Amino acid sequence: MLYTVHVEFRNDFVTVNGSEITTDISSRPIGGAANNEIIKKLVKHFGISTANITIKSGHRSRTKIIDVIL
Repeated sequence: MLYTVHVEFRNDFVTVNGSEITTDISSRPIGGAANNEIIKKLVKHFGISTANITIKSGHRSRTKIIDVIL
């Protein structure tokens, strides 16, 4: 399922509302650290493997399209 992910810099949370996910990160967007943190949070939230999550677009944006295979 494709999700639109919105990234914020606040508290530790993951909110899923239909096909939209809002999450926070504390990592800086340097060397892919922020994207890796987002993937780790989604892996924990959905209880799946990192191989089941792919960032389709928005690698350098706060809004991303992510494919999650449940």
